[in-house]
Amino acid sequence: MVVLRAGLCPGLTEEMIQVLRANSVRTVVDFVSSDLEDVSQKCSLSYKALVAVRRVLLAQFSAFPANGADLYEELKSSTAILSTGSPSLDQLLDSGLYTGEVTELMGAPGSGKTQVCLSIAASVSLGLKQHVLFLDSTGGFTASRLYQMLQAQAEDEEEQLEALQRIQVARVFDVYEMLSALQEVRDRLSQQAVSCTGPLKTVVIDSVSAVIHPLLGGRQSEGLAIMMQLARELKMLAKEFSLAVVPTGMQVELDIGNSDVQESSPGTPTEGL
Repeated sequence: MVVLRAGLCPGLTEEMIQVLRANSVRTVVDFVSSDLEDVSQKCSLSYKALVAVRRVLLAQFSAFPANGADLYEELKSSTAILSTGSPSLDQLLDSGLYTGEVTELMGAPGSGKTQVCLSIAASVSLGLKQHVLFLDSTGGFTASRLYQMLQAQAEDEEEQLEALQRIQVARVFDVYEMLSALQEVRDRLSQQAVSCTGPLKTVVIDSVSAVIHPLLGGRQSEGLAIMMQLARELKMLAKEFSLAVVPTGMQVELDIGNSDVQESSPGTPTEGL
């Protein structure tokens, strides 16, 4: 329940609130559900002023229904498709990475998952001029290799350096550091201050298994619980902030009650990188 207070909306003064409270109108629900003519007479308040306040409160606190067509248009306007940098992998993923979704990369050790992650970072940063957060839990992130990819795609050195600046790298060597990093991203996104250089569009995590496997030994149930928590964090981050989230090595089922997780094995498509 939202309690009426001064400043909640224009026209709702402290004097009006005191009079309303004296007549048992204490919350927003009490106010908007009251007979305003009756309230006006009992409280000696302007009926016109009460109607104006109620209109503003309804606009601020009511959940208005939306039809399916409007929701679909909103989805189309908020969803972007980001290229991975590999035409063959884009084709496998139905044009590329979708914002608002988690796309899991799976494969055996040495199959090229890190290579794909670097390609995604380079493509999103250079080709799309979007910002990327790269969480590295294995030490596999190689700045020189990433720079080589950028050089292969752009001749201008200034353009290459600008692309590098759009890629933020964080080292996370246990699952708690990873969860903390994701929470920090959530906080910054909520404050609309993700970085000093611009908004974030893609989060790449290489790899989840490196921080989860140590917990799947003696106390497997605890490890699985943390795994599920991490999966929820990734899905919420993708959905709430329209990000393309790309983890590797999540061998435990990631899709918790939904079907918005794409899976891809990078084995064959990496040949085109």
